Amino acid sequence: METTSQINKTFRGWTIPGPVPPGARGEGPELEPGETLDAISGHYKIFQLRRGHRFSTDDVLTAWYGTAWCPRAEDILDLGSGIGSVGMIAAWRLPRSRIVAVEAQEESAQLAKKSAHWNGLDDRVEIRCGDFRDKSVLLKDELFDLVLGSPPYFPLGSGVLGDHPQKVACRFEVRGSIVDYCSTAASHLRAGGLFACVFPVFPGEQQERVKAGASGAGLAIVRSRPIALREGERPLLSLFAMMRGSDLPDGIDHTCWTEPVLSIRDRQGAVHPDYAAVKLAFGFPP
Repeated sequence: METTSQINKTFRGWTIPGPVPPGARGEGPELEPGETLDAISGHYKIFQLRRGHRFSTDDVLTAWYGTAWCPRAEDILDLGSGIGSVGMIAAWRLPRSRIVAVEAQEESAQLAKKSAHWNGLDDRVEIRCGDFRDKSVLLKDELFDLVLGSPPYFPLGSGVLGDHPQKVACRFEVRGSIVDYCSTAASHLRAGGLFACVFPVFPGEQQERVKAGASGAGLAIVRSRPIALREGERPLLSLFAMMRGSDLPDGIDHTCWTEPVLSIRDRQGAVHPDYAAVKLAFGFPP
């Protein structure tokens, strides 16, 4: 078994920040056939199915954006948490926070629990297997400073479903839509709390769905940041930060600051400097 002093703390000349979890010292759960164990934040790692749903840039950006604009969150709710990627990054970024993650797919929830154990987060991260629309999964009086969500983007029947149940539920609205994410977030936000999510803005009707979902839940979009996969291209996604309109002063509840476009790749295909800085912010090599 390795001691903390023996564990490699550098990667290609980059110093890995943050705590060394039990799994890195050989004290965590083992890989099963069909699984991979991959870096996600600092020394934190995540269990994924080799051929199932795997965490994406969308998840990373959601966790980064929410924790950037709600940096003192103590209680965090991760809706439709999947394999736990958003919650794990939030836990790494805000080391004093407590996280409740709700995921309907048993297979994904079990992987998230396994990752939480590997990362030494059993006392901070609670993973509940269930549909967050079910009133028995989240009690009415459970309130959070920050709610995070990476909702499925497309209605059922609008595209090819995919080759694995995990992938289907992550891409298509099998159990609710952006409307359900907004309404659940609004119901469980503590006064002054923030809801951060990612959603497509192209084609245009997708952005209108976000606005309608927020408005219908009494949420105001206070800031957003468009995401371009390559510098100079049309943004396909955007990050959104929302607050309850009733928590905001008059006038502010109808004001949204749109930040400059965040590009993932530059024109030559290399990691864009803006995104390299984001990666450093969650303990990942640029």
